Amino acid sequence: MTDFIEAQTTAGRVRGFWRGESAAFLGIPFAEPPIGELRFAAPVPHKPWEGIRDALEHGATPQRGNGEITLIPEPSVEGESTLNVNVFTPAPGGTGGLPVLVYIHGGGYFSGSPASPWYDGASFNRDGVVTVSVSYRLGFDGFGWIEDAPHNRGVRDWLLALEWVRDNIANFGGDPSRVTIVGQSAGGGAVFTLLGMPAAQPLFHSAYSISGALGALTLEAAEQLGRSLAAEAGVAPTRAGLSTLSEERLMKVQNKVTGMEGGLAGGNPMDMLNGMINDGLKLGPVIDGELIPVSTIEAIRSGVGGDKPLVLGTTDDEFSMIFAEAKDKLKWIPANFLLGKLGLRGRARSAYRAANRDVKGTAAVLGRYVTDKMFLVAAMNVADARGTAPTWLYRFAWRSPVSGFAGHCLDVPFFFDCLSLDRVAVIAGDNPPQSLADEIHGDAVSFVESGDPGWPRFTEGHAVRVFDLQSKTESNGTAAVRALVA
Repeated sequence: MTDFIEAQTTAGRVRGFWRGESAAFLGIPFAEPPIGELRFAAPVPHKPWEGIRDALEHGATPQRGNGEITLIPEPSVEGESTLNVNVFTPAPGGTGGLPVLVYIHGGGYFSGSPASPWYDGASFNRDGVVTVSVSYRLGFDGFGWIEDAPHNRGVRDWLLALEWVRDNIANFGGDPSRVTIVGQSAGGGAVFTLLGMPAAQPLFHSAYSISGALGALTLEAAEQLGRSLAAEAGVAPTRAGLSTLSEERLMKVQNKVTGMEGGLAGGNPMDMLNGMINDGLKLGPVIDGELIPVSTIEAIRSGVGGDKPLVLGTTDDEFSMIFAEAKDKLKWIPANFLLGKLGLRGRARSAYRAANRDVKGTAAVLGRYVTDKMFLVAAMNVADARGTAPTWLYRFAWRSPVSGFAGHCLDVPFFFDCLSLDRVAVIAGDNPPQSLADEIHGDAVSFVESGDPGWPRFTEGHAVRVFDLQSKTESNGTAAVRALVA
């Protein structure tokens, strides 16, 4: 028999359920459904409801169709009310004194779902941390330029979700003054964006970026894509024009104009990676001069977010799997030639190869370069830009016996300490090291609780924590990628 538990929100009461030592409240709407007149509008706080609203199942997700885009199981849930939070807490109705972790999922800003079983906060609840996962509008609905619509609608969704946490989390046992924002991949990029946004500063007190993608589109680039999409669809680049497109039609046109028809497998991987490395993602946060006044790195360099402790890091082989299947073919092509195709030439290429002599074979060299260029350099630039602000940098170096890589997404079940869950074995093997999960998860809990993960700060000789079977802290730990810094 299910034991139910209730909690109060600003919009009304919700009914969750106990599962062992903590309670779950799923699919609580923080905004009105983004449909009709609200489809391309800024999010609007959800209106009050009468009685008690069940929060027993995951709410509808902005992601539609097959949710198997990434290596993380992220199911899609049909429905219109797609802007929701899931709250996992060991102390619903408590005194509001527990630290809070707010998780933003990844997926390249065009896919992903907060309904993944991996994002369940049970292990953090066990350790005294209230956990919240949030949804946000994806793809063109969330980030596309529209002539008469507000920019950065997905970013505004993050902000409203954080405002919901501020106003409600005490009723779930959390302390609104002790909120840590966490995200992986595009979610890690969301953490960077929020860290550099003046408007977001009152809504969190520390940040943790896992494989964060740094960058924001210029308004000009966003407008060009928006007009191209509207032209391809045969409608005006306005809310009225684009609202005539069904979700399915808009998704099809979006995939065509962004070059993501069929994903990486559907195009030329070298061309697509070259575009991602040098131009960034086609859809994402936009430097609109208002909500996001300047680029994230410029904002951080000017001191925005400098009072907030930050942990950030990458895996050692984020995208190496892209080249692994072509290993036998690539061995006949000189690595330097293909690095040149990806934009690395001259002295920078020579210095980078010299600093990475341990990486052997063309496929491995390309995989490491893409990882370093897209992720580790971004993390290092953020750490450098923060100066003396409290910053900790890490690398996840444990190689899966399945792929042979420390690949993208592999560290997520270690962070959430959920190695026994379904689908973890697919990327981590049958016996992933629990001791490593204990360490990574434990350090994360320490950071959320105290603002310190327990290893030396980056400012202490460019210290980098390397997570592996035998973890260590390396001084001058970014030397291997310094040649890639412009």
